[in-house]
Amino acid sequence: MQPQVLPRWRGAAMLTVLAALVVTAGCSTRRLAQPAPVEDRSSVRVDVKSLPGAENAGKPGYYTVRPGDTLFRIALDSGQSWRDVQTWNSLSNPNVLEVGQVLRVVPPVGVAPVVVAGAPAPLTASTSAVTSPGLVARPLAPAGTATVITSPAPVVAPAPAPEPAGADEINFVWPAQGAVVATFDEAKNKGVSIAGRVGDPVLAAADGRVVYAGAGLRGYGNLIILKHNNTYLTAYAHNQALLVREDQAVKQGQKIAEMGSSDTDRIKLHFEVRRQGKPVDPLNHLPKR
Repeated sequence: MQPQVLPRWRGAAMLTVLAALVVTAGCSTRRLAQPAPVEDRSSVRVDVKSLPGAENAGKPGYYTVRPGDTLFRIALDSGQSWRDVQTWNSLSNPNVLEVGQVLRVVPPVGVAPVVVAGAPAPLTASTSAVTSPGLVARPLAPAGTATVITSPAPVVAPAPAPEPAGADEINFVWPAQGAVVATFDEAKNKGVSIAGRVGDPVLAAADGRVVYAGAGLRGYGNLIILKHNNTYLTAYAHNQALLVREDQAVKQGQKIAEMGSSDTDRIKLHFEVRRQGKPVDPLNHLPKR
């Protein structure tokens, strides 16, 4: 049998197809070997939101807002009135803070501190919470959001000078007559707990001015904070009723609240003494009994 011979035109067609495949493969190889184009982004500007006071971060007398902070908590820990902190930082809404924002927590140069003086204003009985900054700091908006915040240029305050021994010291009196049922522990209990009955009188431990009266701080219930001078604050928590209002002057021994169990599991007064914003053991400042 003789071998089958393809017609000449079929052979030519096959050669043409093979040549085309070789050329196509070569082009594909060259395309794969070429590096991907590089886009030059050096001229692209990303707008990052600037935060008020960022230039003061880390300086004495300033505080950088952290997640979960409230203006009230920051003021309490700094030994200041939250209204003063709001004013010093030109905050139109005390409930709006942003993580990374830097706040002034000492008086600007030339601004007089709170002076505790004057006769007490008439007592006002109230069980309702006074409006106060209670919203937590919210995270910074995502990068790429062009937002410009303008604020007055802050005045840099000098670092507080060490106080001479005995400056602003106070002779406190007991704020309630019950037994101490929980003692000071800086990590777990920033004051002492004093037992009692519903409605027992809660007394001002010293002359002072009310810088807070309300229920805006979780874990404290109906709370009163007195500022006695530039060094000391006292706090009275878990009350049933508040009998004073913010900015009211009070005298040592004056009834300012009635004992209760707001935001706690038993009837008691939680009492704190804060020296320049830092909690200290009240038993070291109260008379022995």
